[in-house]
Amino acid sequence: MRFTKWNFVMLVLGNLIYMADLIVDIWVSVNFFYEGQHIFGILAVSFVLIAAGVVQCFSFMWYKEDFQKTGQKRLSCSLLIHCFQGGIFTRYWFALRKGYCSAFQCGSDPTNFSTPSREEPTDLHQKVINEAADLSMLRLFETYLEASPQLMIQLYVLMEFGPAGFTQVAAIVISCCSISWSTVDYHITLRKSLPDKKLLSGARPRLMYLLYKLLTFVSWVLSVSLLTVLNVNLGLILLFIFWLSGITWACKQQTTFCTSKGMEILYRVVVGFILIFTFFNVKGENTKFPMSAYYIMRLLVTLGILAVFWFCTPPDEHQDFFRAVTLIIVGALLLGILFLIVYYTSFHPNRSEEKKIFDELDGRTPPRACRIRHFLMQLYS
Repeated sequence: MRFTKWNFVMLVLGNLIYMADLIVDIWVSVNFFYEGQHIFGILAVSFVLIAAGVVQCFSFMWYKEDFQKTGQKRLSCSLLIHCFQGGIFTRYWFALRKGYCSAFQCGSDPTNFSTPSREEPTDLHQKVINEAADLSMLRLFETYLEASPQLMIQLYVLMEFGPAGFTQVAAIVISCCSISWSTVDYHITLRKSLPDKKLLSGARPRLMYLLYKLLTFVSWVLSVSLLTVLNVNLGLILLFIFWLSGITWACKQQTTFCTSKGMEILYRVVVGFILIFTFFNVKGENTKFPMSAYYIMRLLVTLGILAVFWFCTPPDEHQDFFRAVTLIIVGALLLGILFLIVYYTSFHPNRSEEKKIFDELDGRTPPRACRIRHFLMQLYS
């Protein structure tokens, strides 16, 4: 498996989107305080800090596991870097340097610094692919823990208080780009990092996957934002129920992503939060029925929210605005489900042609014990 120039460009672009999203989120938080909307400012800052803390925590634990496997003792320096929120930037630095060397055929690895992957593969291309896989997982954590709640706050402010300014529009656009990019990049990197999986190649499969995820996501956050405008408590209760259901499902699946019990609990909490916004299969098992149940429930809840909202008729001066939002919700949901069906029936790599994925319960050793193998493996049956 080779790390190509296109993969390097994707890695650079992912880094730029990550930084742009972070900058805009801080900008939005400051703007909330400047305009006297202190509650929204506190919420925005809280999501930034929580997401950053969780990402740095997972990044450090992965470094710790990898250092222990290779017998290296540099944990104090790594811990200090992560305490100052530099873990993910350090990973980007090493990944970009090694990625440039791999993609542009440098004579040797320019970095002899210790950034070990799980198996320390001798192939530089495989090293970079493994590190890019770790980064894609961290971006996915950060995106759904920070960008998704930030987007809902922006939509609520827009619906509740009227026309959006440039800051709100920029935050909404950047959040959507960040969410879309991290989701698609994760799915592509997942399949590339696993040697027993077929690659998701070609523009059309990626476009179908992007549209399916983006449209179903947009429909859902708009629906929840409408409910929150109607009654904040109802919106929060709905989100909490989905979060609790996601955590329960992750626990029922008996995930084994982390080596420590505490980190495994944190992982399941993060999984539950991600499941509020989109579907993932937490153990790479058959997804046909769980996915169907998930989107049927989402469809019913969305229709229920719209029915309740229009039963409690909005003010006359906002009728046209909320009518347009309703049409966007319905259209995005139907199109998203349509793209989902098209993707899985026509463009998803054929599972029957792939090698069997070994489960840890089988007592067999998988060909490459990559971190991402135990994560949210989006497979279709």
